[in-house]
Amino acid sequence: MKPGSIPHIASRWLCGSLLVVSMAATGCQVDIGGQTLPSPHYLSDDIQYFAPGPEFMLAREAAAMQKYQAEKELQTDDRRQP
Repeated sequence: MKPGSIPHIASRWLCGSLLVVSMAATGCQVDIGGQTLPSPHYLSDDIQYFAPGPEFMLAREAAAMQKYQAEKELQTDDRRQP
């Protein structure tokens, strides 16, 4: 068959339409607003909310270290005074 014949054109249209349908069915990975979204189904997903926490993640440890340092300074001050 010649490349310009009807069956050849029909097979190209069929392959092209199958490609478009398969891409639409599986989705594609996109980057929107810094988020990598895996498929077009992210619009129907539930929203997850994480409450803002402290900026410094080791707040309790830092407070414990400051308390320890203050107690240590008090002990050394008590030893210095007669």
